[in-house]
Amino acid sequence: MSALTARVTTIPKTNGGPSVVPNHSGSTSGSKDVFEKCRNFTRPSELQAAGLYMYFETFGDREGCAPGEVRRGDRKILMFGSNDYLDLITHPEVMEAAAQAALRYGSGCSGSRLLNGTLDIHVKLEAELAAFVRKDAAIIFGTGFQANYATLSALTDKGDTLVCDHNLHASLVEGALRSNARMVRFRHNDLDHFERCLENCKWDERVLVVSEGVFSMEGDVADLRGIVPIAKQSGARIFVDEAHGIGVLGATGAGAAEHLGVLDDVDLIMGTFSKSLASVGGFIAGEKTVIDYLKHTARPFVFSASLPPASVAAAAKALEIIKSEPERRTHLLRIANLLRSELMSRGYTLLDGETAIVPVVFNSDADLCRLSKTLLEEGIYINPILRPAASQNLLRISCTAAHTEAHVERLVSTIEKTVVSLGIER
Repeated sequence: MSALTARVTTIPKTNGGPSVVPNHSGSTSGSKDVFEKCRNFTRPSELQAAGLYMYFETFGDREGCAPGEVRRGDRKILMFGSNDYLDLITHPEVMEAAAQAALRYGSGCSGSRLLNGTLDIHVKLEAELAAFVRKDAAIIFGTGFQANYATLSALTDKGDTLVCDHNLHASLVEGALRSNARMVRFRHNDLDHFERCLENCKWDERVLVVSEGVFSMEGDVADLRGIVPIAKQSGARIFVDEAHGIGVLGATGAGAAEHLGVLDDVDLIMGTFSKSLASVGGFIAGEKTVIDYLKHTARPFVFSASLPPASVAAAAKALEIIKSEPERRTHLLRIANLLRSELMSRGYTLLDGETAIVPVVFNSDADLCRLSKTLLEEGIYINPILRPAASQNLLRISCTAAHTEAHVERLVSTIEKTVVSLGIER
């Protein structure tokens, strides 16, 4: 009798074979149930019962909405939670490019890039992205998460070391964990600790330094001016995730590395299409030999269907607008700086930053949920970020090029009114 058969209750059947008796929960009687942990996962229901659940809000179309607004039911909501930093998701030219690509190429490719799924627009966009971040070549993935996960897991192996900032996005952490490389994490933006981590690497270890350019939750910028020369001196390669930097920072919008003057010294640049590039997908840009290696060995790339034509065309058009309309990021950063100064002048604790992300610290997760819920009732959506998703509980405000000074004034006054009415400590 097998171990599995020994754990289930059997009753005779007319043909002499065993029959499994299910219990009331749907599992087999006497066996351990892999779904048990799901039934024990009660935090969402507890938050819902307390009226504090703030996830999976459902939004509708944007017909009749002004810039910066979305529809929720029959109400218009001022959106301060979107990563559409340059307000391009509903740009007429971006939407038209996506629609025309679908009409010309169809809704998908029904195959991987390695086989039948490469279109001329994939190749063209890869070349344009590589040129934009001043690298030899680029590779497009289905999502930004996939780009990070696939690259770290494919590029590093046993005998390699990943030296990573402590505050990395989950996609980078998962990629590092999937790799057989040793992972070392240095304290966030701590150059002394970073240097010690490199010094402790064995002389024969191949090292890849991994950092975000703009950290996705806290909104601060990596100290790349310090990281790059230390890494180069030790012979390490450098990977920078520019998901929240592209379109926002830099003279041409190429991201934090360009903003800090080290773009040419960074070996690999990652970007996502789901922020400033107004689509879905992601890319890695770097030396041609590295990109060719990823195209043939990164399993999430090799074994996934290629990005649909509409998504490719939308990202390509958004990239064109980023390059031709720098005033969008200038306005965005001015609005974000105005919001920072207004909140700080009223005694709120903010994390330092110069990007589109304005994080306000709240000690109590219950207070943060209450605040977010009430703000939504007042017609403003903001992302509540609870530990451990970030180092602190944050009201993570995302500014976009659609926002105006009037929007900032409404947001600040509504936060003030809500904090006072709920008795929340600022």
